[in-house]
Amino acid sequence: MKRVVITGQGTINSLGFNVSDTNLALMSGNTGIQKLDLNNCELLRVNIGAQIKNYDPHVFFKKNEISILDHFSQYALISASEAINSSGLVITEELSEETGVIIGSAGGGLSTQEDNYRLVFEGKKNRVHPFIVPKMMHNAAASNIAKRYSLKGVTYSVSSACASSNHAIANAFNLIKFGEARVMIAGGSDAMLTFGGMKAWEGLRVLSKTGCRPFCLSRDGLVQGEGAAVFVLEEYTHAYKRGANILAEIKSCSMTSDGYDLVAPSADGMKKAIMKSLYNSGISADDVDYVNAHGTGTKINDQMESDVINFIFSNNRISPKVSSTKSAHGHVMGATGAIELLSCILALREHVIVPTLGLVKRDPKIRLDLVCGDAQQKRVETVISNSFAFGGLNSTIILQSV
Repeated sequence: MKRVVITGQGTINSLGFNVSDTNLALMSGNTGIQKLDLNNCELLRVNIGAQIKNYDPHVFFKKNEISILDHFSQYALISASEAINSSGLVITEELSEETGVIIGSAGGGLSTQEDNYRLVFEGKKNRVHPFIVPKMMHNAAASNIAKRYSLKGVTYSVSSACASSNHAIANAFNLIKFGEARVMIAGGSDAMLTFGGMKAWEGLRVLSKTGCRPFCLSRDGLVQGEGAAVFVLEEYTHAYKRGANILAEIKSCSMTSDGYDLVAPSADGMKKAIMKSLYNSGISADDVDYVNAHGTGTKINDQMESDVINFIFSNNRISPKVSSTKSAHGHVMGATGAIELLSCILALREHVIVPTLGLVKRDPKIRLDLVCGDAQQKRVETVISNSFAFGGLNSTIILQSV
């Protein structure tokens, strides 16, 4: 079986329009959560989110491209461009046959759907643009990346709620591991900060009106965000031979289902995802230095994840550091796992663990070695990233320095 490494990364989110700015914001303890600027925002009960402000698509795309690209596809393309450029990868005609794309998204072209529903139901229009379907379909982001770089390998989208990008990366990892591909472009993108999207989540009563405070005693819900993060995954020998700057090695990716409930989390499912990933990687729990928690800021989820982490690492000589970066970039739904992976790579590369923000008072029931308020310097060799999604869909990724 092949070794799989990450050689490029790219992002756009509420913290920054690239990896460098995002990392700086994360290390500085900045947050992208602020008051939303949306149509009919006055009709929302929750009016905060991690929105990408001052975004002008004309800076990144031609006018004719914008007309056929939903925001989630735009974000994915921007991130993929940075990832591929930073990797130094030259995609030859031969390599294109062994290079594919997998992009996770929970909402797909939600803004396109909403805009056209408005045209039909409010504007009484009887006709819409002929490219609405290819613009809003879930595979639009993956297909547009493949089209831009003439990639002929396995290409598709994944939609598994908040685990979408972790599932996308896990599937890309497996394709390379078992020799089906040499290079994969993988990650996630979501642009669900629309009036309809916010109204739907308001109905679930899981959104906070005041901010995202993972593991805090006063936590009262999640805060939605938007954006994307995309990575270049390569077979190790291929990356080594071309002299690539290897950012991290993916040691394992697990995917499990609770088979229990559509919205209520399961401690058993979380536990199995982490333990399966540890087992498949051959890494001892004692070797894990940092856990990037799912940490949504909801009462039940945070408590359950805390209990699971305590159970798995209870015999460690030193407990792993833990933080949730959703307090900075929001919960970006299908893209959130990919954006969180940036923090994991940062920890491995720079030995800096970015903090959980918004913690006013520690919940005495949360017994974790939390990094809060300020970033911490720590020698980091092995990290875990958790994603636990609605539908009982779980995924854990383990990264290690090379």
